[in-house]
Amino acid sequence: MAENGEAQQQPQVQMNVLAQFIRDMSFENVMAQKGTGGEVQPDVSVQVNLDAKKRSAENQYEVVTKLTVESKNKESGNVLFVLELEYVGVFNIVGVPEDQLHPFLLIECPRMTFPFLRRIVSDVTRDGGFPPLNLDNIDFVGIYRNELARRQQEAAAAATPQ
Repeated sequence: MAENGEAQQQPQVQMNVLAQFIRDMSFENVMAQKGTGGEVQPDVSVQVNLDAKKRSAENQYEVVTKLTVESKNKESGNVLFVLELEYVGVFNIVGVPEDQLHPFLLIECPRMTFPFLRRIVSDVTRDGGFPPLNLDNIDFVGIYRNELARRQQEAAAAATPQ
């Protein structure tokens, strides 16, 4: 019976998306600028960086997904296009324990905004003269774990006397 009482005392997690917007975007159709065309075999690379910060309003956080997409011709290595995008979500978050807030912000919040980011990438690449690029799902848990491991390695390297 005590377990039910404890479960009821746990705060209910609430997350609301208050706003989402493009902070910065750049699309460069390198292939068209160089005047080249024809059949190409694209090789697309996607880099994702995440950032989160507390806003001045209580329980509000800003989460930024920074995406860099580069497409190169597999045969020649020539760049076809480059897309850089900063997509921001503003969230109201209540009931997340302080020790779990950082992973929540960098995993759950980007998951909420990702479908919108994916649509923007698809539209921009299509409007830029290429077939629409439909991004695969992004493993935000993996990105978070990799970043933690990288920070631990940096801290260990800084603590090691030279």
